[in-house]
Amino acid sequence: MVAHGSALIDEYILRFPEHVQLLLRQMRETIQAAAPTATEKISYQIPTFFLNGQNLVHFAAFSKHIGFYPTSSGIKEFEKELSAFKHAKGSIQFPHNKPLPLDLVARIVAFRVEEVAVHSS
Repeated sequence: MVAHGSALIDEYILRFPEHVQLLLRQMRETIQAAAPTATEKISYQIPTFFLNGQNLVHFAAFSKHIGFYPTSSGIKEFEKELSAFKHAKGSIQFPHNKPLPLDLVARIVAFRVEEVAVHSS
């Protein structure tokens, strides 16, 4: 049997050291709470939340940071608040050695939910 959606993300998380697994679970739970109707899948080989036929956000683990990918519009909308983190046009890096800014992540995801809803209607 082939694993789908949340089972694939469970498998992805389990590949990392325990302290990184904790960060990944925090990201996942925060995204789930902010986008309860989104579905989970693996896209681009990383955990992805999918809504109304569109990729909503992605997240991933790296050796020293958690990557968060809320598209360029999500970055632009919160650029001032993201100034404390290394970021580029479509990505943000949250270092492993600092608490995740989960409130900010939730607000970015909520913004993306609204954005996808507008573009889907």
